[in-house]
Amino acid sequence: MLLSRYQYELLEAGCDEAGRGCLAGPVFAAAVILPDDFDHPLLNDSKQLSEDVRYELRIEIEQTALAYAVASVDNIEIDEINILNASFLAMHRALDKLHISPQFLIIDGNRFNKYQKLPHQCIVEGDAKYFSIAAASILAKTYRDDYMKQIASEHPEYDWHTNKGYPTIKHRKMVMEMGFTPYHRRTFRVSDPQLSIF
Repeated sequence: MLLSRYQYELLEAGCDEAGRGCLAGPVFAAAVILPDDFDHPLLNDSKQLSEDVRYELRIEIEQTALAYAVASVDNIEIDEINILNASFLAMHRALDKLHISPQFLIIDGNRFNKYQKLPHQCIVEGDAKYFSIAAASILAKTYRDDYMKQIASEHPEYDWHTNKGYPTIKHRKMVMEMGFTPYHRRTFRVSDPQLSIF
């Protein structure tokens, strides 16, 4: 069962990202501040949910959250600063956009670049432990999916409308045959054997 807060003394925002492992497109991140008494039977790590459920939950999150924001870092910036730093930057940009300033951050994962002077706690698999991180994972994922569907028509042969830029076998094969698009991350190894699991 997910928890509503990590601590109760300070106003808390949960942060998560989507798209770190993709070959193409930006990395998106979201920051969400939920009411203390927030509870939802379906809300969980976005990877555990169907696409339809994610979009239904997105509506509820946006209606219920005290504040939320979504931001991105594009493939060019990712290649310049690496995907880990780009993920942190996307979270910082989302936090910058919140209309309510949080006092404490909980971050999905085990690392984070400090945001301003705010205290934070990194939580491995936090999107399966805390509602605000789970909510952030859903917003980041659905907003990124919307973006990838939007640009898919520009390069239909790469199947972004279904793979969303992730390294499926067909996606990697098309990159090796046809080369990069302006949306591809050029520092990512397309033929990496580790990617065969996708």
